[in-house]
Amino acid sequence: MIAAFAGILACQLAGEFVVHAFALPLPGPVLGMFLLFAFLVLRGGRSAGAVPQRLGGAADGLLGHLSLLFVPASVGLMRYLDALAANAVTVILAVALSTALAQAATALTFRLLARSEPTSQP
Repeated sequence: MIAAFAGILACQLAGEFVVHAFALPLPGPVLGMFLLFAFLVLRGGRSAGAVPQRLGGAADGLLGHLSLLFVPASVGLMRYLDALAANAVTVILAVALSTALAQAATALTFRLLARSEPTSQP
């Protein structure tokens, strides 16, 4: 399990290093996630069984405690509550509009992919 955590951390650190070295406009952990994905694809293809058991267990453990990662964000919201209150209308409109656009994009993507999928008839 420690080796799996070390592998995840190594991918994240490699992503951070590449982002800082080349001044890329991308978060380091996101690039690290792509690096981990590339490693898994090169290692064993894209089938469901391609993820090593230890890595899957470590990832499941992290995902089980994912809610803890929202604590710092909540503290940050409380720290800037005055600024949020001053711009409440703008923030609410931005959240509502982006949510509606994300739902529309998801629905359109689903419809497009559903058309290209051959239907099986009994």
